[in-house]
Amino acid sequence: KRGFSLVELLIVLAVIAALIATITPVALNAIRKSQATKVAQNIKTLASSIENKAYVDGGKAAIGTSTVAVDMTNLSSFVRDLNEDEYEAEYIYSGDGVYTVTITYVGEDVDEKLVVGMLQNATKTAAGIEYEFSFATY
Repeated sequence: KRGFSLVELLIVLAVIAALIATITPVALNAIRKSQATKVAQNIKTLASSIENKAYVDGGKAAIGTSTVAVDMTNLSSFVRDLNEDEYEAEYIYSGDGVYTVTITYVGEDVDEKLVVGMLQNATKTAAGIEYEFSFATY
């Protein structure tokens, strides 16, 4: 008698199915966490880049001096490989060298709770995930 019986093949298939059922949630959770980490890192990198540009080039020349919220454009010039459709930024100048910048993630493919948990000043709003920070230039 050569080969495997039907019962043996079914047992092997059941073991493989059990292994796949065990591994799939772990893999999906890792993907969710990696997406949230990517978004949080992009927000932090964008914030750091905006602040550095203001320090190096001078806040008024690099960013502007509007005391009303102004949308920032061309965000990919601050961070490489940034999908500009998923991120928005705006700033307000208080007049005494202090800028308040708000970066918003408007994409929908990430677990907001994980991102908010990773970023200290982030909040979930109707617009998306907002991260606000201030810095001073003199």
